[in-house]
Amino acid sequence: MIDISRFRVPPGQGVDLADHDPRDLADFTGSKAEGKALIRDQSHRLDALQEHLYADGRHRVLLVLQAMDTAGKDSTIRHVFGAVDPIGVRVAPFKKPSERELAHDYLWRVHSQVPGNGEIAIFNRSHYEDVLVVRVRSLVPEESWRKRYDHINDFERLLADEGTTIVKCFLNVSFEEQAERLQARIDRPDKRWKFSSGDLDERKLWPDYMAAYEEAISRTSTDHAPWYVVPADRKWFRNLVVSRILLDTLGGLDLDWPEPEEGIEDIVVV
Repeated sequence: MIDISRFRVPPGQGVDLADHDPRDLADFTGSKAEGKALIRDQSHRLDALQEHLYADGRHRVLLVLQAMDTAGKDSTIRHVFGAVDPIGVRVAPFKKPSERELAHDYLWRVHSQVPGNGEIAIFNRSHYEDVLVVRVRSLVPEESWRKRYDHINDFERLLADEGTTIVKCFLNVSFEEQAERLQARIDRPDKRWKFSSGDLDERKLWPDYMAAYEEAISRTSTDHAPWYVVPADRKWFRNLVVSRILLDTLGGLDLDWPEPEEGIEDIVVV
């Protein structure tokens, strides 16, 4: 059992990512093979809980995944939700805004993707891009993006008040590990399509991104929408932690089965 509380950022606590080891294994003492086996087991348990969530139809769950390139957002989704019935689960990727999206406020495209009753929505990147890349790349004036921390807190408070349980995970990959993963993309012909020279431009801005993440996490980790800083250098442990967080989150909901149609217990199917 992993104590995931060590990865959770308490409200009002400043975050220094240098204090969070991307290779941390917490209190897990098993092998990599044992960890992967546990992920498969947890994925099946998550499937059962997701079915219960969907049948209950009263709760909504939002998982936000943020990370630097190569930290494994796609891979995390694939491994954690591999055994989960796709009904009631939806992935919303947030890429560069379209012209239509830019013609609205920055939360306009986000609000329409939040989960409905009985649904899990996974944000692959999210509204946090508007205090991360927007900040680092100076895409809007500082006086604009600085106001967005309060906007985001208010937005997430609204979702929580309306019945959405929010979990936010920063997949914490190290600078050194990112170099190895980028090089692997270059070296493998079947992975080169994932590499862009622009990735190296972003890598040069690593300190700026770390500062942006630290402030975003510090200012927006709340009781109703907590951040978890998840060690991501070991892919299998990253997946193990995220699946554990989700199991604890869904397991903490007050889920009921719908009342069945009256009298069906006496039906015999022939």
